[in-house]
Amino acid sequence: MASEARQATADDLTPGGERRRDFLYVATAAFAGAGVVPVAWSLVNQMNPSADVLALASIDLDLSAVQEGQAIKASWRGKPVFARHLTAAEIAEAKKVDAASLRDPQTLADRTKPGNEQWLITLGVCTHLGCVPLGAAEGEVRGDFGGYFCPCHGSHYDTAARIRKGPAPKNLEVPPYQFKSPTSVTIG
Repeated sequence: MASEARQATADDLTPGGERRRDFLYVATAAFAGAGVVPVAWSLVNQMNPSADVLALASIDLDLSAVQEGQAIKASWRGKPVFARHLTAAEIAEAKKVDAASLRDPQTLADRTKPGNEQWLITLGVCTHLGCVPLGAAEGEVRGDFGGYFCPCHGSHYDTAARIRKGPAPKNLEVPPYQFKSPTSVTIG
């Protein structure tokens, strides 16, 4: 039986003493590893945002035509955005409110940029169930506190878009934005 067992010959060994079979194992593993990398990359890369989503990643708004007391609506990432030019009376009313007494305590200064407190920019999505509140367009109902009113379930927001009455748990969200000039803003 010992004669039937194949013994390593000089042809099976490389100069370092490794067998050809060991080389084949390493080569096969390296080849398989090289094939896994492109497959893994394509699986990870498909989770990146598409070009149309990246195009909506930021928008520029020109606020020069918006008069005091008016607001404009825009769309950012498929959601409505309200940009409101607050009057001096609306600013004073918002500052009078004790933030600690609110359901979602924030001051007007927390919701606007320093030096631009007359511009309130929020997402136009009610934090209760995602309806679009009224109050941005001329003649729309602004609710009991002069800000926004959600007609779906009756949430009332004040002039700083803070929840004051109704089922909404939080204030209207303030998106990330930066002023490029006193009347030009980039959202996103």
